[in-house]
Amino acid sequence: MIYLDNAATTRPCAEAVAAVNDALTARWGNPSAVHRLGIEAARLLRAARQDVAEAMGAETERVFFTSGGTEADNWAIFSAAERLGKRGRHIVTTAVEHHAVLHPMQKLEQQGFSVTYLQPDAEGRVSLESLQAALRPDTILVSIMMVNNESGAVMPIERMARLTHRVCPNALFHTDAVQGFFKVPFRARTLGADLISVSAHKVHGIKGAGALYIRPGLPLPPFVLGGGQESGLRSGTEGLPAIAAFAAACRAALPKRTESIARQRRLLAQAQELLRTIDGVQLLGAQEAPHILNLAVPGVRSQGLINALQERDIYVSAGSACSKGHRSHVLEAMGVDAAWIDGSVRVSLSDETTEDDIRALAEALPAVLTELRGGGRRA
Repeated sequence: MIYLDNAATTRPCAEAVAAVNDALTARWGNPSAVHRLGIEAARLLRAARQDVAEAMGAETERVFFTSGGTEADNWAIFSAAERLGKRGRHIVTTAVEHHAVLHPMQKLEQQGFSVTYLQPDAEGRVSLESLQAALRPDTILVSIMMVNNESGAVMPIERMARLTHRVCPNALFHTDAVQGFFKVPFRARTLGADLISVSAHKVHGIKGAGALYIRPGLPLPPFVLGGGQESGLRSGTEGLPAIAAFAAACRAALPKRTESIARQRRLLAQAQELLRTIDGVQLLGAQEAPHILNLAVPGVRSQGLINALQERDIYVSAGSACSKGHRSHVLEAMGVDAAWIDGSVRVSLSDETTEDDIRALAEALPAVLTELRGGGRRA
């Protein structure tokens, strides 16, 4: 199997699987319980928080666990709006955010907030100048993703956060770093963002865990009410198996992060070089992140291409895995021709991707395209 859909989800690493098994079979108590099993579970939870915080470059007590990146994004946006809504009703985001950001923004618009959607350039980048032009005295929140999950564009988050705080001192800055975590080096302490969202299953943890970093001194309203877990900010018994796996994946990846990023960059460059030689293939987007490549084949439907590659045991996706059945809003915002969008697929790498995987994709594509264009199969 050649798996090239790592921006959608990564295969859990062995350390994460072992951590799940340990949490399910040996330390399965409720972390809020005061007996021995609960105390052991609470100790595991504390250690997991330390591991994820270290990987984020964050203060341990400022990392709060969630069910994933979507919840972390929702929490950051809705709680920021609740806290600052009396000071202003203007929010800035981008037209190329994940739906975990765009849909909360749409809901806030229904509640009377005004949202400015920054437009990208043809490569998917959002400029510092466009952010500066959008900031207003009543701006209370800016939410801009660190890495776009379709174009591979890397946003200048540190400079954007600094600009936001200079022009709008009372505004909060949030970044969805789900595709940036372990791909684009950053430290939460020094990045300048008030709120940072990450997800476990994008970094070889398992689905069902994520985290929100909340900067020190920021009194954010609770997002989920109940038993007071996560320092009273996100109630509900913690999903310890998924959290423990998240921490184990971070521990395993952290020592080799720099090497892993460099290796993926080399593989991405190899893929770009090989794919550019294939007749009819067009590469889309900035592709600045080390793991995301978007290609288009006008006249061939994305799903047909995905299906034909899958028959050869090669797995890619049509843009975001969360926008199944819909034309990519990211590529539309970039001004990509509709025929290209309809024939676009995303190739995304991980630390497990090999040169042989890249070569296999490049070798399979010409035959697949001939098959799809030449009859015998609907494109």
